[in-house]
Amino acid sequence: MNQAAALSAPDIAAHCATSATHVAIEVVAETGSTNADLLARIDSLKGPLLRIAENQTAGRGRAGRSWLSRPGAALMFSLAWRFKGPLHKLSGLPMAVGVALAETIAALGVPVQIKWPNDLLRDGAKLAGILVETQKTDDAIWAVIGCGINLLMPDELEAAIGREVASAPWLAQMDRNQLMAALLSRLAAVLDEFDDTGFAPFVERWNALHAWQGKEVVLLDDGAVLQQGRAAGVDAIGRLLLDTENGRVEILSGDVSLRLSGVPT
Repeated sequence: MNQAAALSAPDIAAHCATSATHVAIEVVAETGSTNADLLARIDSLKGPLLRIAENQTAGRGRAGRSWLSRPGAALMFSLAWRFKGPLHKLSGLPMAVGVALAETIAALGVPVQIKWPNDLLRDGAKLAGILVETQKTDDAIWAVIGCGINLLMPDELEAAIGREVASAPWLAQMDRNQLMAALLSRLAAVLDEFDDTGFAPFVERWNALHAWQGKEVVLLDDGAVLQQGRAAGVDAIGRLLLDTENGRVEILSGDVSLRLSGVPT
C-alpha cells in the first residue's frame, strides 16, 4: 500500500503502540480546519481525540497564517489532549511536540531539525508546521495540537506558497496509516511525560535538534526587528535564549518570526 491509499481509523489504531491505544481516531475526507473542529467540541470530549483529514480547505498555521496543500500532498491532523494544568505549565508544549515529531520522522529515515518555536526543517526549508491552541473548561485544560507535514510538493503549490518548502518523498512512499500511527504513538508518549514533568526534561533533546544553534538570528514582529543575537537554544520553559550585545535575553513565543541574520524576510 502506498501513500495514496485511503486513511482509515481502524488501520491507524491497529498500528499504534500501547501509549496511544486510548486515543479515539476520526478520519474525514475534507474539512475546513481540524484544529477548529476539535476546539468547537472541547466541552463534549471525554478523552484524547485525533482528527485527520484527507484535505483541509481552511488549514491554519501560527498567527492565523494559512496552510496550503492539496489532497495527498501532506499529512494534516489535530490531536486534542487533556492536561492537568495549570495553563502556564504548557508554555513549552509546542517545543515538546516538535521533539516528538522530529524524532519520529528521523527514525523513519528523514533527518530534520527544529526552528523555534514550531517548525520542522529539512535542509533548511520548512517540512512541517505545528499549531498548538489551548482552551480551559470548567475542570481541565485542553490543548489542540495541529500538524501539517509536506509529503510531496508540486511545483505549482510551492509557487502559490511563495517560499521554499521541503517535502519528504520517502515518507510519501509509506503506508500513511502506519506513518500516522508512528507519529501518534510518539506524540502520546511525549504528551503523557510532558503532563507530569513539563518541558525541562526535553531541553537537551530540543537543543540537539536546533537548526540554528550558535547562529546569528533576528527576531521580527510584523517586519520590525525586536532582537538580534546568537541563538543559544531554549530554557526549561521553552523560551528562546539569545546572546545579544547587552547580554542574554529570553524570548517567550508569541506572534514573532525568527530568521537567520542576513536572510531576506
